[in-house]
Amino acid sequence: MTATNSTATDGDTPSGQASFAHISRGYYPAIVALFVATLLISNVAASKGVAFFAASDVSLGPFQILPINTDGAFFLFPLAYILGDVLSEVYGLKATRRAIYLGFGSLLLTSVCFWIAIELPAASFYENQAALETVVGVVPRLVLAGLAGYTVGQLLNSIVLVKIKERTKEKHLWARLIGSTVVGEFFDTLIFCSIAAGVIGITTGADFVNYVIVGFLWKTLVEVLVLPITYAVIAYIKKREPTYSPD
Repeated sequence: MTATNSTATDGDTPSGQASFAHISRGYYPAIVALFVATLLISNVAASKGVAFFAASDVSLGPFQILPINTDGAFFLFPLAYILGDVLSEVYGLKATRRAIYLGFGSLLLTSVCFWIAIELPAASFYENQAALETVVGVVPRLVLAGLAGYTVGQLLNSIVLVKIKERTKEKHLWARLIGSTVVGEFFDTLIFCSIAAGVIGITTGADFVNYVIVGFLWKTLVEVLVLPITYAVIAYIKKREPTYSPD
């Protein structure tokens, strides 16, 4: 009797080797990871109220010009919309919705984990319980503000961009980037500020209007300023995604 070598395989895996699933070779997973990370970091940083030119008191009618009231995430959160634009422009509404829902779930999980960590009994040698509660304490209104503003704003941003692209195809990218940001950022800022203002210490009508308008104008301005970078990133990914086929 002659022995025969076994050539059986498990899918594409040679016999005797472990099987693993293939990861996507596209840029989508990396963009989604950065997108979600931006949201998580912003959600914590936004718990700090920030005032620029706090010693000044300048008003124009009912609108307070100075001081400029905002939150600690003002410099980072616009990146989430830039990444949302890239996802919508390159991968479409369905793929972007998936990323938005992943972000929503991540924010919710983060809030639950922070709440559990705070409620766990502190060790006798741990002296930072109060500081922990101050920084990552789960305030239901703040969580609700973040989740509601983010979900509505990002979905509107993606829907507007995709709808404009269906009409303009590959032309007028600037119009859909700016147009989608104006709509998404406005509703995101309005919803978030309406729910969270009291939590971070904004109690007067003038401060609230200042908070909303400054936040909206800042985020929209950032989108315009980084438009060349957004253009370059989108062009780079489009050329390297094998399944992207412009009309």
